Amino acid sequence: MSTKILLIDDDPLITGPLSRSLAQHGYEVSVADNGRDGLEMALHNSFQAVILDVMMPEMDGWTVCRQLREKSGVPILMLTALGEEVDRILGLELGADDYLVKPFSTRELLARLKAMLRRVAIDQAVPADHTIKIGRVTLNIDQRTVVKDGQSLTLRYKEFELLYLLMSQVGQIVGRAEIFDQVWGTDWLGDTRTLDVHIRWLREKIEDDPSQPLAIQTVRGVGYRYAES
Repeated sequence: MSTKILLIDDDPLITGPLSRSLAQHGYEVSVADNGRDGLEMALHNSFQAVILDVMMPEMDGWTVCRQLREKSGVPILMLTALGEEVDRILGLELGADDYLVKPFSTRELLARLKAMLRRVAIDQAVPADHTIKIGRVTLNIDQRTVVKDGQSLTLRYKEFELLYLLMSQVGQIVGRAEIFDQVWGTDWLGDTRTLDVHIRWLREKIEDDPSQPLAIQTVRGVGYRYAES
């Protein structure tokens, strides 16, 4: 079965050649030339990944990413001509899985897409059947659920994997290199600051006061530690 990719970009000079290259590599490609149509297609069809441009008519890529992430966990690779760090971090904060700054080579895009799809496939195939309970937080590996004080928390794929890694080594320092290797994979090609973004997201859901974290602790210059209750 072909991997279905949705390409959302208003520039035919990009969508035309890129669609052909993706098709040559075995992908089934659908194209939307504006953000609003792209969002509708993404929400009402089954795609394995979305390649999303930032600057578009009707609805910009930031808005598409935010609204899509509220309802779907589909991997999102953002294309942007905005090379500033603040723009890259914004994409990650809105839920993008990776980003690529224009101009880019088709070879690099294909490599990033392949790596992104591989990470998601690994996430979905995590074998386990047990529960970890630390203090007021309970994580069930088999059901991929997290509960705090009896209330179910909604976590993204990577948030769950990151929390599981930290909780499974409670009280121990987990280095940044190990986290990237276990959660994002050794083929991660994106911004390493995505780890800090995901830690912040987790703290907003786990901690009573995210600005004064007690459970997910930072070990400066090394990594993170989930505190023993």
